[in-house]
Amino acid sequence: MKARLFVALFVFYAAALAAQTPGTSPPAAQIHTNDLGFSYSLPSDWEVVDTQPKLSAVIQQAGKDYGSDAEKMAACIQLPLTGRHGNPASVIAVVGLSFDCMGHTFAAEDLPGIGFGVSEGLKKNIQVVSPVNGAYMLGTHSMWIERSSGTLISHPEIKRTMETVCSVLRKGIVCWMIMAADDATLQIFEKGQVTLDGDAATALVPVDAFSRKP
Repeated sequence: MKARLFVALFVFYAAALAAQTPGTSPPAAQIHTNDLGFSYSLPSDWEVVDTQPKLSAVIQQAGKDYGSDAEKMAACIQLPLTGRHGNPASVIAVVGLSFDCMGHTFAAEDLPGIGFGVSEGLKKNIQVVSPVNGAYMLGTHSMWIERSSGTLISHPEIKRTMETVCSVLRKGIVCWMIMAADDATLQIFEKGQVTLDGDAATALVPVDAFSRKP
């Protein structure tokens, strides 16, 4: 259920953003921090999109699809960063879930289940082909990753490389997701500098990320 809501938020925005032409005036500041305990950086030529106006619609849809409990939990989900670049557009979204808001915590050993739940949830809205999974460490944090090819069911003309990275932080769960139009954009996503709970900054995805399975 929780993983499906992560995915519902990501796909809702990614489908709309990937189908649009990007704007022409991206903001200069591209290091984004969040009170869940992480930061993530994007190049200066990415357009950061304000997703807040549509968030209430997603929460209401969660209630219709999964019931009132899901709607309450959806209100705890954050979209601290959504960005797009290029034409055809690539989309990056960072999705977080606060433990305090939800009233429940998860630990590192729960990460494989969270990750595979996200993977299964993608299939409701995306035709997923040839998924590959991996597991690695960034400092003191376990990371789960999946890469696949994907076609949006609602927009079959949109075909992208999908990659999702999730981790459990002290204050919540965070997933970084991309719909990449080309390999260069995928590399930008993976090399984006991230900090987790005060650990030293490092690239989100190391070169050996897929050498160990979850």
